[in-house]
Amino acid sequence: MITDCTAIIMAGGDSRRMGTDKANVTLGAKTLLQTVAATMQQLFPQVIVSVRQPRAGIELPQVCDEQPDGGPLAGLAASMGQITTPWAFMVACDMPFVVPEVVELLAGYRLKHQAVVPVVHGHPQPLTAFYAASCLALLRTSLAARKNSLRGVLKQLDVRYVDEAELLVADPQLRSFFDLDTPQDIEAAMNGVR
Repeated sequence: MITDCTAIIMAGGDSRRMGTDKANVTLGAKTLLQTVAATMQQLFPQVIVSVRQPRAGIELPQVCDEQPDGGPLAGLAASMGQITTPWAFMVACDMPFVVPEVVELLAGYRLKHQAVVPVVHGHPQPLTAFYAASCLALLRTSLAARKNSLRGVLKQLDVRYVDEAELLVADPQLRSFFDLDTPQDIEAAMNGVR
């Protein structure tokens, strides 16, 4: 259990490419949100869900964006404003294959950094990353300036990037970083599950 951290599940997106609310899409017997929440509850004593507006059917505490159309940055800022732990782990609700081993590996790199971000296929993955609560002021400053890019914020932080070679030890197929954006992704995931 990573006791000094709160998990924030991002469930406030538009789901345009999916055509329906991703959080409620089922994969097997559970919704994507339920699947991610179950994994996070194994790892963290507190789990919250970041939403744009209150949603029915979510049993976990919800935090609403303070700034509409601010994207994941707005969700992270609003959620970090509510937590009491020194760290937050952010994960998207459409990433049902995140394994505890990856989260624990990333957690181990937090010392002396403000964020820990995996890099997969050469691309930073800021939606599956640790952020220190001390980043909150910078997040809010970026939002106030209408700079809603999470990647832009990372350029201003002391970030420990964790490369693919390190991640493969915890997740040999890197399935943790397979996000489900389209109906085709769901179909591929179902075929992979079987």
